[in-house]
Amino acid sequence: MTQRRILVLNHFAVPRDCPGGTRHVELFGRLPEWSTVIITARRNTAGGPPQRAEQGFLPVAVTPYQGNGLGRVINWASFAVTGTVAGLRQPRPDVVYASSPHLLAGLSGWFVAAARRVPFVLEVRDLWPRVLVDMGRLTEASLMYRALERLERFLYRRAQRVVIMAPGVRAAIESKGAEPEKIVFIPNGADPEDFTPGAERDELRRRYGFTRRTAVYAGAHGPANGLDLLLDAARAVPDLDVVLVGSGVEKARLQAAARDIRNVRFLDPVPKTEIPDLLHAADIGVHVLADVELFRVGVSPNKVFDYLAAGLPVVTNSPGVVGDLVMAAAAGHVVAPGNLAHGLGQLAQASPDELAKMGASGRRWIQQNQSRTAMARALGELLASLLEDPGATRCRPDRRR
Repeated sequence: MTQRRILVLNHFAVPRDCPGGTRHVELFGRLPEWSTVIITARRNTAGGPPQRAEQGFLPVAVTPYQGNGLGRVINWASFAVTGTVAGLRQPRPDVVYASSPHLLAGLSGWFVAAARRVPFVLEVRDLWPRVLVDMGRLTEASLMYRALERLERFLYRRAQRVVIMAPGVRAAIESKGAEPEKIVFIPNGADPEDFTPGAERDELRRRYGFTRRTAVYAGAHGPANGLDLLLDAARAVPDLDVVLVGSGVEKARLQAAARDIRNVRFLDPVPKTEIPDLLHAADIGVHVLADVELFRVGVSPNKVFDYLAAGLPVVTNSPGVVGDLVMAAAAGHVVAPGNLAHGLGQLAQASPDELAKMGASGRRWIQQNQSRTAMARALGELLASLLEDPGATRCRPDRRR
């Protein structure tokens, strides 16, 4: 069977053996009928290590930045430019698939798809620019917001399919011009079989220095993550160790803020291949977000699915779609955004049997409801539907350029 080609533009994608977002590696890697090239930034975080070119990955140059100011916007724009150039130099794909959060990656994907006359799929990871308003980064009256909203509407109308990762964003996307029949729900997920540790738990706890009951937060350290709330909660629950693993523009500030909190520790990011060991050594998985209304309906957090697949009980301060999931799985505690200490305290006092019961329940739920294998199957069906639909693109000649 001849493999089809798909070109993916994701500013923040990384291979499985690197720290960061591996959604597209995980999903497309389960589709043997597709040959995938992922265009990503050579450096995808402030001060992060450079990406290397390898099978299926094409890192492109981007401008450096620090913090959340103009430099970061220029970094996004530079990816759109270099990603577009790289995409146009690739062999002609059958589909172009572009992932937000920032919409300039979507614009790059649309341009490449239009130039190569193939279907364009837009994946919406965050509702831009709405989330920037809700977080106080932009105002609706600003020129930047109005420009981004126009771009948002443009991309929704031009995409042959719009992939959403949280059901609560569907209405917002439809209101901006996306046709309902083109919206496809493919959330994040995880497979329990991918979370088998490489060593015994006692050995792993020694490796990571876990000596007491330990809650782990594994993820980005950015403004949206609300990690000040986690530091406050850790201060209020001194009997529980809290370990934050990852990187981001807020990490240095958070480390400075936590200097007087004796039960908080920060670790460097670990590659996806090491996450099973890290989570097997821990007792609790923590999910925390800033108190933003949009986050209650518009997120699909990888870390929660990883915790569930690893059999960890979960505490989240995000009522809504994430909280409902944790409750449906009977896998932990859901608290109000500013009441994370209560959830941590409950799990700090729970018996080992109670923790094990929550962890096993979460593991069963993710296997039955939201495995990555099932999500990849849905993605494969979406891509097949584009190839079968003669109206998905203006022209799709058999002979490639």
